[in-house]
Amino acid sequence: MTRCPAAHPEDLTPCSGPVAVTILDASNAGASGCEHHGARLLASLDGGKVYALPDAPAGVAIRVFTAADGIRPFPWNTTAPRTRPEQLSRAEIRALRDA
Repeated sequence: MTRCPAAHPEDLTPCSGPVAVTILDASNAGASGCEHHGARLLASLDGGKVYALPDAPAGVAIRVFTAADGIRPFPWNTTAPRTRPEQLSRAEIRALRDA
């Protein structure tokens, strides 16, 4: 099974559709991927950015950005406890801060 370039080798989840976004890290290195893996990759980066590919459906970048907000970094790693702030999603961090 061929998966998009944004899919981490340890992430066994299937692609959600065609390659539609490019995810860049803080130094502008990047990978293109489907919405699902793009969001998972973006959630795992500090200072990451998402860009829609030219032929992508309207709103894809904002969907990936919004989804990444609620995903914990490195979600394929299910063996580690998720208690430290850097292990929580951005939404969980905001909720803790605002509580």
